[in-house]
Amino acid sequence: MAPTINERIFKKLERVIGDLSHVPAYMKFKAHGFMDLSIDKLYGDEESVTIALSHYFKQNGDMVPDPDMEVRIYPEMKMAEALTYQDSFGYQQVYPTSDQVNLKAKKDLNVFLNQWLSNIIEQGFERSGGKDDEL
Repeated sequence: MAPTINERIFKKLERVIGDLSHVPAYMKFKAHGFMDLSIDKLYGDEESVTIALSHYFKQNGDMVPDPDMEVRIYPEMKMAEALTYQDSFGYQQVYPTSDQVNLKAKKDLNVFLNQWLSNIIEQGFERSGGKDDEL
């Protein structure tokens, strides 16, 4: 059986980050000719870890994340899913409330995340810094 998009996203995150059961508090990646990539561990529990995945650019002296996504990783299930997407044009979320799912956003954001991770891998991003402390 072919892997689901959530399993493919997990595998790609694993290629970029490494061991997804021990995500560091912060990681920075660089690739020549591209904006730096930052990964921040937002929170975690026994079942999952939520990270922010962002490119940053400088505008009027401020660092602006664009795009910026929250991604939940389920290490035991070897799956990951997009939760939110934000750029200079707007904000989307998969779970607007605890009992609601925006199915269009769920599909669209996971497709985008899967492609973005493919691009990150293809562009040769390598870890250049960050904290190994876990939150």
